[in-house]
Amino acid sequence: MDARPGESDTPPDTTADPQRARLLVLLSGSGRTLDNLIARCADDTLPADIAAVIANRDCRGLAIAREHAIPAEHIPGGPNAETLDTLVTELKIDWVVLAGYLRLVPITERTRGRIINIHPALLPAFGGSGMHGHKVHAAAIEAANRGEIAESGCTVHFADEQYDTGQVILQRRCPVYPTDSPGDLAARVFDLELEAYPEALRRLITHA
Repeated sequence: MDARPGESDTPPDTTADPQRARLLVLLSGSGRTLDNLIARCADDTLPADIAAVIANRDCRGLAIAREHAIPAEHIPGGPNAETLDTLVTELKIDWVVLAGYLRLVPITERTRGRIINIHPALLPAFGGSGMHGHKVHAAAIEAANRGEIAESGCTVHFADEQYDTGQVILQRRCPVYPTDSPGDLAARVFDLELEAYPEALRRLITHA
Protein backbone atom coordinates (compact mmCIF):
# COMPACT_ATOMS: atom_id res chain seq x y z
CA MET A 1 0.00 0.00 0.00
CA ASP A 2 1.27 3.47 -0.83
CA ALA A 3 2.17 5.72 2.08
CA ARG A 4 -0.50 8.28 2.83
CA PRO A 5 -0.13 11.68 4.51
CA GLY A 6 -0.12 11.16 8.24
CA GLU A 7 0.74 7.45 7.93
CA SER A 8 4.24 6.00 8.05
CA ASP A 9 5.98 2.77 8.97
CA THR A 10 8.79 4.76 10.58
CA PRO A 11 8.65 6.92 13.73
CA PRO A 12 8.80 10.69 13.33
CA ASP A 13 12.24 12.25 13.14
CA THR A 14 12.64 14.06 16.42
CA THR A 15 16.02 15.44 15.33
CA ALA A 16 14.57 17.49 12.46
CA ASP A 17 16.14 20.91 12.02
CA PRO A 18 13.69 23.49 13.42
CA GLN A 19 14.98 25.99 10.85
CA ARG A 20 13.73 23.82 7.98
CA ALA A 21 10.17 24.42 6.86
CA ARG A 22 7.66 21.66 6.24
CA LEU A 23 5.93 21.83 2.88
CA LEU A 24 2.69 20.31 1.62
CA VAL A 25 2.69 20.20 -2.18
CA LEU A 26 -0.55 20.17 -4.20
CA LEU A 27 -0.35 19.26 -7.88
CA SER A 28 -2.34 18.09 -10.89
CA GLY A 29 0.13 16.92 -13.49
CA SER A 30 3.63 15.95 -14.50
CA GLY A 31 5.41 16.85 -11.27
CA ARG A 32 8.22 18.82 -12.94
CA THR A 33 7.97 21.57 -10.33
CA LEU A 34 7.84 18.98 -7.55
CA ASP A 35 10.96 17.31 -8.97
CA ASN A 36 12.78 20.63 -8.85
CA LEU A 37 11.70 21.34 -5.27
CA ILE A 38 12.80 17.87 -4.16
CA ALA A 39 16.23 18.50 -5.65
CA ARG A 40 16.51 21.94 -4.00
CA CYS A 41 15.54 20.49 -0.62
CA ALA A 42 18.09 17.71 -1.03
CA ASP A 43 21.00 20.04 -1.84
CA ASP A 44 19.97 22.47 0.93
CA THR A 45 19.52 25.45 -1.37
CA LEU A 46 15.94 25.35 -0.11
CA PRO A 47 15.80 24.91 3.70
CA ALA A 48 12.70 22.75 3.67
CA ASP A 49 11.34 19.21 3.61
CA ILE A 50 8.32 18.02 1.64
CA ALA A 51 6.07 16.34 4.19
CA ALA A 52 3.41 15.13 1.73
CA VAL A 53 2.04 15.49 -1.78
CA ILE A 54 -1.65 15.66 -2.69
CA ALA A 55 -2.98 15.43 -6.25
CA ASN A 56 -6.50 16.10 -7.43
CA ARG A 57 -6.05 13.57 -10.24
CA ASP A 58 -4.01 10.42 -10.77
CA CYS A 59 -0.87 11.83 -12.35
CA ARG A 60 2.87 11.50 -12.80
CA GLY A 61 3.49 13.85 -9.89
CA LEU A 62 2.25 11.19 -7.47
CA ALA A 63 4.72 8.67 -8.88
CA ILE A 64 7.60 11.15 -8.48
CA ALA A 65 6.68 11.70 -4.83
CA ARG A 66 6.53 7.96 -4.15
CA GLU A 67 9.86 7.42 -5.92
CA HIS A 68 11.35 9.73 -3.28
CA ALA A 69 9.49 8.06 -0.40
CA ILE A 70 7.28 11.11 0.13
CA PRO A 71 3.76 10.25 1.34
CA ALA A 72 1.42 10.91 -1.56
CA GLU A 73 -2.33 10.71 -2.00
CA HIS A 74 -4.84 11.17 -4.79
CA ILE A 75 -7.88 13.10 -3.54
CA PRO A 76 -10.31 13.36 -6.48
CA GLY A 77 -11.28 16.99 -6.92
CA GLY A 78 -8.67 18.07 -4.39
CA PRO A 79 -8.90 18.55 -0.62
CA ASN A 80 -11.79 20.58 0.74
CA ALA A 81 -11.22 23.25 3.38
CA GLU A 82 -11.66 20.87 6.31
CA THR A 83 -9.29 18.27 4.85
CA LEU A 84 -6.66 20.86 4.01
CA ASP A 85 -6.85 22.34 7.51
CA THR A 86 -6.48 18.87 9.01
CA LEU A 87 -3.45 18.07 6.87
CA VAL A 88 -1.78 21.37 7.74
CA THR A 89 -2.37 20.77 11.45
CA GLU A 90 -1.51 17.07 11.68
CA LEU A 91 1.57 17.30 9.46
CA LYS A 92 2.75 20.56 11.07
CA ILE A 93 2.90 22.26 7.69
CA ASP A 94 4.50 25.69 7.38
CA TRP A 95 3.72 26.33 3.70
CA VAL A 96 1.27 24.85 1.21
CA VAL A 97 2.93 24.92 -2.21
CA LEU A 98 0.87 24.75 -5.41
CA ALA A 99 2.94 23.04 -8.10
CA GLY A 100 0.81 23.03 -11.22
CA TYR A 101 -2.40 22.62 -9.22
CA LEU A 102 -5.34 23.36 -11.52
CA ARG A 103 -8.00 23.92 -8.86
CA LEU A 104 -9.03 26.89 -6.76
CA VAL A 105 -7.72 26.15 -3.28
CA PRO A 106 -10.07 26.67 -0.32
CA ILE A 107 -8.68 29.44 1.89
CA THR A 108 -9.40 29.35 5.62
CA GLU A 109 -8.18 31.37 8.57
CA ARG A 110 -5.66 28.61 9.27
CA THR A 111 -4.17 28.65 5.77
CA ARG A 112 -4.53 32.30 4.74
CA GLY A 113 -1.12 33.72 3.90
CA ARG A 114 0.44 30.24 3.91
CA ILE A 115 -0.49 29.01 0.41
CA ILE A 116 1.94 29.86 -2.40
CA ASN A 117 1.46 29.56 -6.15
CA ILE A 118 3.50 30.18 -9.29
CA HIS A 119 1.97 31.41 -12.55
CA PRO A 120 3.72 31.34 -15.95
CA ALA A 121 3.19 35.02 -16.78
CA LEU A 122 3.76 38.46 -15.29
CA LEU A 123 0.59 38.87 -13.28
CA PRO A 124 -1.83 40.55 -13.44
CA ALA A 125 -1.38 39.89 -17.16
CA PHE A 126 -2.67 36.60 -18.54
CA GLY A 127 -4.09 35.25 -15.29
CA GLY A 128 -7.49 34.08 -14.15
CA SER A 129 -9.72 31.05 -14.46
CA GLY A 130 -8.72 28.74 -17.29
CA MET A 131 -5.41 30.50 -17.91
CA HIS A 132 -2.78 27.82 -17.55
CA GLY A 133 -0.23 26.01 -19.66
CA HIS A 134 0.04 26.89 -23.35
CA LYS A 135 -3.06 29.10 -23.19
CA VAL A 136 -1.04 31.61 -21.15
CA HIS A 137 1.90 31.56 -23.53
CA ALA A 138 -0.26 31.80 -26.64
CA ALA A 139 -1.97 34.88 -25.18
CA ALA A 140 1.41 36.45 -24.35
CA ILE A 141 2.70 35.83 -27.88
CA GLU A 142 -0.44 37.35 -29.41
CA ALA A 143 -0.03 40.43 -27.21
CA ALA A 144 3.63 40.70 -28.21
CA ASN A 145 2.72 40.46 -31.89
CA ARG A 146 0.29 43.38 -31.36
CA GLY A 147 3.13 45.37 -29.83
CA GLU A 148 1.51 45.45 -26.38
CA ILE A 149 4.30 43.64 -24.51
CA ALA A 150 7.92 42.70 -25.09
CA GLU A 151 8.40 40.41 -22.08
CA SER A 152 6.76 37.56 -20.25
CA GLY A 153 7.96 35.54 -17.29
CA CYS A 154 6.66 34.02 -14.09
CA THR A 155 5.09 35.25 -10.87
CA VAL A 156 5.24 33.68 -7.42
CA HIS A 157 2.35 34.90 -5.32
CA PHE A 158 0.16 34.16 -2.32
CA ALA A 159 -3.03 32.30 -3.18
CA ASP A 160 -6.35 33.87 -2.23
CA GLU A 161 -10.03 33.28 -2.99
CA GLN A 162 -9.65 33.97 -6.73
CA TYR A 163 -7.34 32.71 -9.44
CA ASP A 164 -4.04 34.60 -9.68
CA THR A 165 -4.99 37.71 -7.70
CA GLY A 166 -2.96 37.23 -4.52
CA GLN A 167 -0.06 39.44 -3.41
CA VAL A 168 3.05 39.07 -5.57
CA ILE A 169 6.17 37.73 -3.85
CA LEU A 170 8.57 37.92 -6.81
CA GLN A 171 8.67 37.90 -10.59
CA ARG A 172 11.25 36.86 -13.16
CA ARG A 173 11.23 38.11 -16.77
CA CYS A 174 12.27 36.93 -20.20
CA PRO A 175 11.80 38.29 -23.75
CA VAL A 176 9.05 37.22 -26.10
CA TYR A 177 10.41 36.75 -29.63
CA PRO A 178 8.44 37.18 -32.89
CA THR A 179 9.28 33.62 -33.88
CA ASP A 180 8.12 32.07 -30.60
CA SER A 181 5.65 29.23 -30.49
CA PRO A 182 3.78 28.63 -27.20
CA GLY A 183 6.17 25.74 -26.59
CA ASP A 184 9.23 27.96 -27.11
CA LEU A 185 8.00 30.53 -24.63
CA ALA A 186 6.86 27.87 -22.18
CA ALA A 187 10.36 26.38 -22.07
CA ARG A 188 11.95 29.78 -21.49
CA VAL A 189 9.49 30.64 -18.73
CA PHE A 190 9.86 27.26 -17.05
CA ASP A 191 13.61 27.80 -16.82
CA LEU A 192 12.79 30.94 -14.84
CA GLU A 193 10.32 29.04 -12.65
CA LEU A 194 13.01 26.53 -11.67
CA GLU A 195 14.90 29.38 -9.99
CA ALA A 196 12.07 31.68 -8.95
CA TYR A 197 9.96 29.24 -6.92
CA PRO A 198 12.75 27.96 -4.67
CA GLU A 199 14.05 31.51 -4.23
CA ALA A 200 10.63 32.84 -3.20
CA LEU A 201 10.16 29.99 -0.74
CA ARG A 202 13.65 30.50 0.65
CA ARG A 203 12.88 34.17 1.28
CA LEU A 204 9.64 33.31 3.05
CA ILE A 205 11.27 30.61 5.18
CA THR A 206 14.30 32.69 6.17
CA HIS A 207 12.43 36.02 6.30
CA ALA A 208 15.05 37.38 3.90
